[in-house]
Amino acid sequence: MSKKLPSPCIDVCKFRREGHCIGCSMTKAQKKMFKALKKPDHQRAFVDLLLHQQSDMGKYSHWTPVYLKKCAKKGVKPPFAA
Repeated sequence: MSKKLPSPCIDVCKFRREGHCIGCSMTKAQKKMFKALKKPDHQRAFVDLLLHQQSDMGKYSHWTPVYLKKCAKKGVKPPFAA
């Protein structure tokens, strides 16, 4: 069984971009949704959705290296190619 992915949250938590966090792009509802996901496949799909959201919104290039470091610290393979 795959290990659980760490939350995409990078501990910035400032909701300034029309309700989206300036650190990870998640809304408060999306943060709750990720916590409710139990299956690693669902978590990976959520992170994929989040990457597309960040790409559409722009200005989230800082997120990827921080999240990769978080995955490495947990010993989990990241859900995307670095």
